[in-house]
Amino acid sequence: MFQAFTIGPIHIWLHAVFMLLGIWLAVEFFLRLARSANLSLSHFKEHAWWYLVAFALSGRIFAIVAHYRAYIKDPLRLLIVWDGGFSFLGGAIGIGILLMWITRAHRTTFLQWLDVLLPATCFGLVFDWLGRFLAGQAYGKPTDVFWGVTYDTPSVRYVVPVHPVQLYYALFFFALTFLLLVIRKHSKRAGSETLYGIIIATLGTFLFEYLRGDFSIPVFAYRMDFIVLILFFASLGLYALTEKHLTEKAILLYQIALVVVVGGYLIVVRGFVLEHPTMEFRISQFLAILALFASIVYVAVHRLRHPHL
Repeated sequence: MFQAFTIGPIHIWLHAVFMLLGIWLAVEFFLRLARSANLSLSHFKEHAWWYLVAFALSGRIFAIVAHYRAYIKDPLRLLIVWDGGFSFLGGAIGIGILLMWITRAHRTTFLQWLDVLLPATCFGLVFDWLGRFLAGQAYGKPTDVFWGVTYDTPSVRYVVPVHPVQLYYALFFFALTFLLLVIRKHSKRAGSETLYGIIIATLGTFLFEYLRGDFSIPVFAYRMDFIVLILFFASLGLYALTEKHLTEKAILLYQIALVVVVGGYLIVVRGFVLEHPTMEFRISQFLAILALFASIVYVAVHRLRHPHL
């Protein structure tokens, strides 16, 4: 288990090797799924460079945010793009955002593309987590189980056996990939892979993140925060369904009301009134919750808008 190896004058990061392998296989898998779903791939040829930039830039930004402490201590590290600081999931999110923008006027909807992007992303994450395991990144908490692993590297703060949480993630995403293929085979509506995939991925993330022992950005939340989030996403779904029937004045009033309610809660209620104990989450757990709420609303709205898909 080592972070890098040297071939002559070339310094090769092990995580980067596995990530490149994962990117290659995930792209091949994505293209095969897209062809099987009769989705047009012409825009990938027309905007190939934009997709490449979106993947690389978004993956780098997510990695910098996740390890911001290291980059604050050494700002010049921002320019060292070959240090292995890259997020495969962040790159996939960048592809998804650009895909949503480019295909907004196409006959196929963004949800149909998500149904092929999600399984391919899960498959690529298998190799990403295997690379993290071998490089000693995203390690787990100390454990007494017989399959615990010990790292001899300064980047791991424990000298005792720790949970190989990276292998848990790799096996989880490998199983999820095949499960999504089964769901894809039997689903009759668009969004099945996305909805079930996000639900299962959220549950897995919540479970495995509690076993992580490395640094993460903490998020403190009240129970009321989740109620507000549910109401917030529900209102967005209702707005999306009725947007075409609303006047410009009604849309403006909705936007103002949304800002006032959410802003008022954050500033007044959450800042000065609530005194209940908070729950601590890792940033990845909180983002998984947001993705879950957003996916449920988006799939529900999409199916109401496109009952034939």
